[in-house]
Amino acid sequence: MSYIVVVNPSILATPGTGISFSGALTATVLVCFLLTLMMGLYADLPFAVAPGMGINAFFTFSIILGARVPWPTALGIVFWSGVAFVLVSVTPLRESVARAIPHNLRTAVAVGIGLFLTFIGLKNAGLVVADPATFVRLGDLGREAALCGLGFVVTTYLLRRKSPLAFLAGIAAATAGGGLLGLIHAPEHWTSAPDFSSVFLKLDALGALKLSLLPSIVSIFFTDLFDSISTFVGVSEAAGLLDERGEPLRLRQGLIVDAFATLGAALAGSSSGTAFIESSAGIEAGGRTGLTSVFTALCFLPCLFLAPVAGMVPAYATAPVLILVGAAMFKSASKLSVDKIEDTLPAFLTVVLIPLTFSITQGILWGFLSHVVLYTFAGRRREVPPMLWGLSLVSAGLICLERARG
Repeated sequence: MSYIVVVNPSILATPGTGISFSGALTATVLVCFLLTLMMGLYADLPFAVAPGMGINAFFTFSIILGARVPWPTALGIVFWSGVAFVLVSVTPLRESVARAIPHNLRTAVAVGIGLFLTFIGLKNAGLVVADPATFVRLGDLGREAALCGLGFVVTTYLLRRKSPLAFLAGIAAATAGGGLLGLIHAPEHWTSAPDFSSVFLKLDALGALKLSLLPSIVSIFFTDLFDSISTFVGVSEAAGLLDERGEPLRLRQGLIVDAFATLGAALAGSSSGTAFIESSAGIEAGGRTGLTSVFTALCFLPCLFLAPVAGMVPAYATAPVLILVGAAMFKSASKLSVDKIEDTLPAFLTVVLIPLTFSITQGILWGFLSHVVLYTFAGRRREVPPMLWGLSLVSAGLICLERARG
């Protein structure tokens, strides 16, 4: 999962955000180190934590660039999402919220985020470009697209061979190709001190307390909740890390760490942190306790000094990672229930609205609302739990708020 040290700051420091690449890299490494260490020492689980893919793209392209929210305020949004996540995680409310969310909608969110990431990856590679007549079109297949293809082939080949270096090798191959073609140049210095001056503790928490920003806070909260529960349940079941009731071991402690990963990421200067699905690699290698996470955390520390090396990696070199992570998330589509219209339509709206509106928020809100409305008209109102009624009313209010703001 070390690829995140390069990919996350490259996304956060997209031109126009105003975020420093070196500051974002330092924030990324801090989240990886401190929260993975906390996962090992407090939760005693072999799960590694890092800024999540998907939510970093939403943070950058939807909140900062799309809604034109200043990046300190955007970090404040992440902070309040983390506060809400912590409060839910330490109370029984967590179970109520988790049980109320239909499995079909959870799956649809993952699929939609996968398409969102893939679209951004194709855009970064120059394979998809804007067009005034057709909105988007195929880009010019030049050198950058070819180098993206090289990285894609290398990564895919190594993934098939289950190599843990697959993503890094693909990034390195595309970057090296860019160097040979004169598209990038070596940095003056190969190492540097960590950057604690540009984004660290620079969040604007008070500025994020606006009604107009509430939908984004709610969206990050639910995305983190879905992501963390899915990761803990899926990896724990696959690895046999279950208690006598068949529940994931120390789930409550793990979710508390995950919640602090969101709150802590905002303080460090990054988008939300979460337990990574790549933790399964360490578990497959024999990791069963928090000691695995402690050693994984220590392995991130040297990355604090590699900002110049990471900074020379171009967008087209990280594009294959976005595309392949998106494809991995898209695999969940096979689990969608599409037998009845009241199940199909909410899931469909969630999947398509996330990439087409460049907003995870819209996918989640319309998914909740349409699910309750369609189940009511289909005569299945009794199957909707009270918590989901509450979530749908909140969704309707937030949609109206977005409309009023627009």
